[in-house]
Amino acid sequence: MTNTPTPGTRERLIAAMTDALRRRGLHGIGLTELLAQAGAPKGVLYHHFPGGKTELAVAAIGDVVARMLRGLDALLADTPDPIEATRRWMAGATARLSDTGFESGCPLATVALETTPDDSVLREALARAFATLRERMALALEQHGESRARAQGLAALIVATYEGGLLQARVAQSSEPIHQATQTLLMLLAARGSTAARTGEPS
Repeated sequence: MTNTPTPGTRERLIAAMTDALRRRGLHGIGLTELLAQAGAPKGVLYHHFPGGKTELAVAAIGDVVARMLRGLDALLADTPDPIEATRRWMAGATARLSDTGFESGCPLATVALETTPDDSVLREALARAFATLRERMALALEQHGESRARAQGLAALIVATYEGGLLQARVAQSSEPIHQATQTLLMLLAARGSTAARTGEPS
């Protein structure tokens, strides 16, 4: 009789990898420890992820981005103004980092810092992840009246502030770096909107 994987094992593996990426990075946890955390035998890992640890990390990155997009969509549905949505997005990430004692950051930036030119699969997954986040934010800005080119530039700035702010806050063990960066970013965005409204030029 063929053994079938326990229902939910794939999800547990992804969750364990995501937690490891947030706290310790891809190379900070061994496969044995990862499997123990997920409550899964090695054979089940390769059943779901034939590429092993790297394929599991790519799946975790995809899952993180999907959840980030759902969170952004929920914020934008509740707060159509992308500036206010950005403020709430940043505040939520800052609170989550603070609640973990500045130990659990964004896994995208953590993995990005670890990769080398040989990690082409991971780098491609990360590039897609960051591009997806920028595109979603740019779409919201366009819908709020920004030109396509400016929306893309502002979206890149927002994502860079989010990732860079979290990294600095984690290292400093303080929310001050991301709070300061966020406040300055929001002031720049608000000032741009006010100037466009006064002059009648496109945002």
